[in-house]
Amino acid sequence: MSNEDVWLVVPLFNEAAVIGDVVRHARLTFPNVVCVDDGSSDGGAEQAEAAGAVVVRHPVNLGQGAALQTGFEFALSVPTMRWVVTFDADGQHQVDDVEVMLEMARRDDLDVVFGSRFLDDRTKPSLAKKMVLRAAVGYTNLTTGTRLTDAHNGLRVLSRDVVSRLDITQNRMAHASELVAQIGDLDVRYAESPVHILYTDYSRSKGQSLWNAVNILAELILR
Repeated sequence: MSNEDVWLVVPLFNEAAVIGDVVRHARLTFPNVVCVDDGSSDGGAEQAEAAGAVVVRHPVNLGQGAALQTGFEFALSVPTMRWVVTFDADGQHQVDDVEVMLEMARRDDLDVVFGSRFLDDRTKPSLAKKMVLRAAVGYTNLTTGTRLTDAHNGLRVLSRDVVSRLDITQNRMAHASELVAQIGDLDVRYAESPVHILYTDYSRSKGQSLWNAVNILAELILR
């Protein structure tokens, strides 16, 4: 099936070392990629552009939530867009998983498919990180209208209708919980799909630490 109606939205902040490869690989399957350069200082935006992505720029760093909202607004400006995929810039997400999620959404008439690293055993977070993320999931399920196994997974498939109704105002890590809460308030069909989050030395150095997971939980409770 053609993926011309799909846009990958990629928040980008200082990922020059990997973003070119990430975009080139993704575009073999999904030609439409928009990277939202969130005030990078390392030339990552130029790398993304050279790899074939559309680049939208924030003059200063506003945070991942703001970058996603900017990407949503760009994608909505494209009349042929029917699906948005939120996709990380650091190589953690797998294009094969996106294909499965889109097939599920189209086949089962879903509005949202959330990726979950806890539905199979391919992803290998540390025990401590897994416990913190599980706590965040429990809190999210208690305080939103959703029931998920992995509320803070950045790999998601969203229909155009859902994207048009989202308004992300939490700019830092709590944006993921805000997005889930807003979807929970909508009368839409959603499901989860197992995905492989690839933790590399590079991605860990960019913030995939236990402390980052604790920050997610703290921001969620403060919100």
